[in-house]
Amino acid sequence: MNFIGKLLGFIIGWRFGGLFGAIVGTILGHIADKKLYELGSVNSSFFKGKMTRQSLFMQTTFAVLGHLSKSKGRVTEDDIALANSLMQQMKLDDANRKLAQAAFSRGKDADFPIRQVIREFRLGCGQRADLLRMFLTIQVKAAFADDHLHDNEKEVLFVVAEELGLSRFQFEQLLMAELAARQFSRGGFYYEQTGGYQNGGYQQQGGGYQQGGGYQQSYQRSNGPTLDDAYKVLGVSENDDRNTVKRAYRRLMNENHPDKLVSKGLPKEMLEMAKEKAQQIQAAYDLICKAKGWK
Repeated sequence: MNFIGKLLGFIIGWRFGGLFGAIVGTILGHIADKKLYELGSVNSSFFKGKMTRQSLFMQTTFAVLGHLSKSKGRVTEDDIALANSLMQQMKLDDANRKLAQAAFSRGKDADFPIRQVIREFRLGCGQRADLLRMFLTIQVKAAFADDHLHDNEKEVLFVVAEELGLSRFQFEQLLMAELAARQFSRGGFYYEQTGGYQNGGYQQQGGGYQQGGGYQQSYQRSNGPTLDDAYKVLGVSENDDRNTVKRAYRRLMNENHPDKLVSKGLPKEMLEMAKEKAQQIQAAYDLICKAKGWK
C-alpha cells in the first residue's frame, strides 16, 4: 500500500490547484509514502516482535553470518573477528551491538531455521529485489573474507539465494561477479584510481567452478583487476556493444544506489558498503570504456 500518499496527494492537489496542483500533490504524496515505509514496522516470529525494516535487515545479516560460520564445522576466532569488524565498520551503538551479537549467536544454533528466517526477511523487505540482492552480496563478501569458499558455506548461501528468489544460474553469476568485484577493492575498502589499478587481492583462475560436485577455486596474487573482471562485475561479455554495456552499467548503478537502498530498508550503518559496491561497478565500467576507447 505504498501508493496511498500519492493517490491522496493527486486528488487533493487536483481539487485545489488543477493539473499543476495534482502534480505537486503527487510528488508530496510520494515523499510521504517513502517516509511511512521507512518508519513502518514489520513482524518477525524468529526475532519475536515488531521492528523496523532496518533492524530486521541488521539482525538477519548477523544471524546468517553466524550460521555461515558454524556451517564450516566450528566458529573460529577469525569468524568472530570478522563479525566484530563489521559491527565496528557499521559504528553500531551499544544497544544495536548487543542485538547483533545475540543474532550471531542464535545463527550458530544447530536448529537455526534459516529458510523461515529468510522468508520472513524477504516479506519484511517488501520483496524488493535490489535490497534482497544487497543482503546476499554482503553474505557472499563475508564468506569470501578468508579468500576461500567452503562447500558448506556455498550451500548455505544457495539456500539464502533460493529463498530470495534466485535460480542456481543467477546465484553462480553473483558469485563470479563478487569474485571479480573484489579486484576493485583493497583490504575490503574501495580506493580511487591514481594512475593505475593496483591491489593485493586474489583472482579466480581456470574459468571453472565445478569439480567433484563442489565449489573449487584457485587463487593467485594479482596486480589488479583485469578486463575480464570488469566484464563479470557488469555481467556482460567482451563481444557486447557499447549500448549493451551501458545499459548493464546503468541498471546496476540504479539497483545499488546507496540512498535508494537505505530508503527501502538498508540500515544507514551499512551505507558505506552500498557506496563501495557502487564504486566497484563504476570502476569496472571505467576500465571497460578505457580498454574499448569509449568516451
